Amino acid sequence: MDFDGGKRVFNRLGPPQQQQSDNRNQKVCYHWRAGNCNRFPCPFSHRELSAPANGTASSKRPYGFATDDQRSTTARRGGGGSNFNGPSSWGRGGGRGGNAINNNNNSNRGVVVRKTEKICNFWVQGNCSYGDKCRYLHSWCTGSCFAMLTQLEGHQKAVSGIALPAGSDKLYTGSKDETVRVWDCQSGQCAGVINLGGEVGCMLSEGPWMFVGLPNLVKAWNVQTSADLSLNGPVGQVYSLVVGNDLLFAGTQDGSILAWKYNAATNCFEPAASLQGHTSAVVTLVVGANRLYSGSMDKSIRVWNLENLQCLQTMTEHTSVVMSVLCWDQFLLSCSLDKTIKVWAATDSGNLEVTYTHNEEHGLLTLCGMHDLESKPVLLCSCNDNSVRAYDLPSFAERGKIFAKQEIRSIHGGPNIFFTGDGTGEVKVWQWLADQTPTPA
Repeated sequence: MDFDGGKRVFNRLGPPQQQQSDNRNQKVCYHWRAGNCNRFPCPFSHRELSAPANGTASSKRPYGFATDDQRSTTARRGGGGSNFNGPSSWGRGGGRGGNAINNNNNSNRGVVVRKTEKICNFWVQGNCSYGDKCRYLHSWCTGSCFAMLTQLEGHQKAVSGIALPAGSDKLYTGSKDETVRVWDCQSGQCAGVINLGGEVGCMLSEGPWMFVGLPNLVKAWNVQTSADLSLNGPVGQVYSLVVGNDLLFAGTQDGSILAWKYNAATNCFEPAASLQGHTSAVVTLVVGANRLYSGSMDKSIRVWNLENLQCLQTMTEHTSVVMSVLCWDQFLLSCSLDKTIKVWAATDSGNLEVTYTHNEEHGLLTLCGMHDLESKPVLLCSCNDNSVRAYDLPSFAERGKIFAKQEIRSIHGGPNIFFTGDGTGEVKVWQWLADQTPTPA
C-alpha cells in the first residue's frame, strides 16, 4: 500500500465495494493472515480474536475500508534516508494507546488522578507545583508509538510548509513570517534564513527542485545547481502545490489551478494550462491514478484527467471547506472543517463515491500518511483544537495524540521521523518508537 501526502502514490482506483455489515463473522480471515485479502468489506475478522478492543473506541465499530496487500515505497529522504517498505499490516482494532487518557496512581492517597486531555499551562512555563498529581498533561503527546525528539525555534508566525529534499541533509520550513528557514539535520541548528517578502502558503520538494507558494508567485530553487526561478501567473496566495505527469500544479486563492512544464533546454518552467471550475481558493492538491484531485474552500473536490486536464467529476459531500486530500492505495481520503474524514472509492462508472465517513469532534486541517517502525500504515490528522490524532489504517483505531500551543497546519514525514509546524512558529521533530503495547494474554 502506498501513500505519502501530495506524492504520486497509487496506480488505480479499485472496483465497487459491497455495503459493510457491522456484525462481522467471529472467525479470523485466513486471507488476511496471509496478507492478501482483497474483499471489502470482508465478512470475517481482520484481527486476532485474542486481541480485544481497548480504550474508548468501540469494539463493534466496523472497519472503515480495506485494501489489497501491496508493498509501499515512499521516496528516500535525507542523505539516502530510509524507505517505508513492508507488507500490508492491518491494525488490530481498538484504541491501542489512543483514546485512553493517561492515569497516574497516587499511592500515598490511594486514589487515581485522572488526566484531562489538555496541556498544563504551568508545566509549559516550567512551574507546575502539582507534579504527577496534576490533572493536566505534562507531555506534548499521548500514546506509546512516538515521542518528541527536538524542537526547532525561530519562526515568528505560523509554519505553513515543511520539506525535506531527497538526498539532502537540510530541512526547509516556510512560514507566514515571510521566511524560509534552512535547518541542519545533524545538529538541529538553523543554517540560514531566506527572506521572501511574502507569506509562504505551501512548500513542495520534487527531485532537485524546491517550490514555495507565495502571493501571486511560485518560487523554484534547484538545491543542486542553486538555480532560482520565479513562476508568474497566480492571482493571490498560492496555497497548494503538487507534481504529476511532468507538470507542476499550483492551487491559488482565486480558485484557479495553474500548470507549468519544465523545459530542460531553456532551464525554465513554461505555462502549460489553467484549470478552471472551483469558485473559491484551492487549498489542497494530490495526484494519483492518472488523476489530479483538488479540494477547495467552495466545499467541493474536483477530479481532473492528467492527460487532457479536463474535469471528470465534482464531489460535494463535504459541508465545509475541504482542507486536505490524500491518496492511500485504491482510495482517496479527504478532510474538512465539517469535522469529517471521508474515504472515497471508485464505482463501476469510474466515479468516486463515499464508502466510509469518520467523524471527529473538531474541524480537520490536514492529513498526512506514513508508516511506523513496523511498516504499519498510520494516518495523522490535524484538528483545529490544537491537536493531531494518529490512526491505524484501515481500522481508524487511535494510536495517540500530539498537542501544540496553536493549530498544526503542516505535517511532513521523513525517515523514521516526522515533523509538525504550528501557529506559534514552532517546528517539532517526532521519532517513531517500537510498539510497546502489551500482547493480550
